[in-house]
Amino acid sequence: MTGANGFSVSGYGPERAGWTRVFARDAMARRLDWPILLAAIALSAIGSLLVFSATRNRTEINQGDPYYFLIRHAMNTGIGLALMIGTIWLGHRTLRNAVPVLYGLSVLGILLVLTPLGSTVNGAHSWIVLGGGFSLQPSEFVKITIILGMAMLLSARVDAGDKPYPDHRTVLQALGLAAVPMLIVMLMPDLGSVMVMVIIVLGVLLASGASNRWVFGLLGAGALGAIAVWQLHVLDEYQIARFAAFANPELDPAGVGYNTNQARIAIGSGGLTGAGLFHGSQTTGQFVPEQQTDFVFTVAGEELGFVGAGLIIVLLGVVLWRACRIARDSSDLYGTVVAAGIVAWFAFQSFENVGMTLGIMPVTGLPLPFVSYGGTSMFAVWVAVGLLQSIKVQRPLSA
Repeated sequence: MTGANGFSVSGYGPERAGWTRVFARDAMARRLDWPILLAAIALSAIGSLLVFSATRNRTEINQGDPYYFLIRHAMNTGIGLALMIGTIWLGHRTLRNAVPVLYGLSVLGILLVLTPLGSTVNGAHSWIVLGGGFSLQPSEFVKITIILGMAMLLSARVDAGDKPYPDHRTVLQALGLAAVPMLIVMLMPDLGSVMVMVIIVLGVLLASGASNRWVFGLLGAGALGAIAVWQLHVLDEYQIARFAAFANPELDPAGVGYNTNQARIAIGSGGLTGAGLFHGSQTTGQFVPEQQTDFVFTVAGEELGFVGAGLIIVLLGVVLWRACRIARDSSDLYGTVVAAGIVAWFAFQSFENVGMTLGIMPVTGLPLPFVSYGGTSMFAVWVAVGLLQSIKVQRPLSA
């Protein structure tokens, strides 16, 4: 029986189809990994407070509006959440078919940086300024395409049942795919992003089941490459100075060692519970450069103390723990490798960012995932969360 509105009164037809879609969406929501989602949202929320504290008095960069960076950070987070939802809706398996296009676009993006369209920020020529205060760092998206591209190649024959693990030819193809954008990023030069990509490659290879000889070989090649880069003077002067300051913290404390010295002072002054949000003397006095981006962890250390800084690390640990669970429980090698690549990315970048503020890692200009201010980096990490959620949901292509 059909009512006047054209829908089936008995529960069949379009009405039933509509309810089926509602139930399907509800079932998918229940299958999401909520600990990852809530931890990432909490990190972004904490980051908004830290960014606001670091920039509200910085009239030279906030255009006279104390809420300028807070609003933009919230907007970046909102766009990131939308990208996550879109990634889940598309599904990681659908994106697998689009890898050649995504890879080509990401390589084109970093090539454009080497043209007159590129811009230098804090010594790294790795940005494209779009105007209106907006800029894009294409190397952030390269991290995603390297993960997806290598996962596609390494898992193809394994998931098809032709091979128990990737053979040497497949590994070479995957390494070649990763090498092209890495070499371009090195030319910028953006050493921090290259370091993250190297760790991603190692994590992907380990998760794929490829021979350990490849991993050990890459480690050896990486050591030789680092020596060659140093001897051939590939690095810019500011990058060499950063490594020198890391090796000798007392080197030029008013110059090249200024950032790390002030960062340690800020974190050390926080004590157990901190000076209180918006009450840090180092932050208010603007002694630590780039506190809203690279050194945002120093704001947490000074104003929230060991407790607040520890909470950030715990939340990052939750994201990594759940991502490892997703990698372990994936029904195919492709999902396992993608999740493992994201784990390697988040783990190393978080360790490097926190480590450089503590003086145990060199300064490389890497943002703290979800916390630091920055549109491109925020978009990239939320797309990665969308990939993790898609693997968890295991959305079929026909859905």
